[in-house]
Amino acid sequence: MDLALRLTHRLVHLTMTAPRLLGQNCIRLFEHTHDLLHLRSVEMPRRPRFLRAVVAMAAGALLASAATVQAQDGIRTTPPVEEPQSFSAFHYSALALGDSIVELAREQLGKRYVFGGTSPRRGFDCSGLVKYIASVLHIDVPRTARMQAQAGAQVAKDTSQLLPGDLLTFGRGSRISHIGIYVGNGRFIHASTKAGRVIETLLLRPPARGIKPWQGVRRLAFADADSLTASELPLH
Repeated sequence: MDLALRLTHRLVHLTMTAPRLLGQNCIRLFEHTHDLLHLRSVEMPRRPRFLRAVVAMAAGALLASAATVQAQDGIRTTPPVEEPQSFSAFHYSALALGDSIVELAREQLGKRYVFGGTSPRRGFDCSGLVKYIASVLHIDVPRTARMQAQAGAQVAKDTSQLLPGDLLTFGRGSRISHIGIYVGNGRFIHASTKAGRVIETLLLRPPARGIKPWQGVRRLAFADADSLTASELPLH
């Protein structure tokens, strides 16, 4: 009984010190509970279960009233529901990633061509260049041009659909033997065996000996793009 009275006194005190938050209905409830526990003429069960019920009822009303008034005042009482990422946010991520790929690719211009090379210090072959840039951006791609031609998402072989950072595949027939990185304005960067270094050149060129036909386009994406925010995108 003493415990119930002390708890009730405390709850009533809380309502009196925060009337705006809890509301007048809750205050009246606790005043009634307080009077009920003090009336000697009222025969009350002596079992502690009744006292716990009274205190529980009062505490429940306190919480319910506070939540209701907070909601009415525009105060969020539950975590916001996370909405799916919009297309514009995803598109921004794709563009930001493409810009990062292009910037990293341009930093390698002039690096020597080395078969099997995968680093600026040693040099690059065509797929080694792609592998290095992807690894800097924490994107997992295979090692060879043939396998990289299956990475990411397929994009139509249409220059109007290309975005900076897209991977361009080259070869004869169904065999992919070369890969480069589109940088915009109809140009791409690749490690050229003929030039002996990493170069930037036009994508659409007249057929010539040593120039492998353009075969397709792949578009990379962050491994966990949905969880990224604009502030977490790579900046170069």
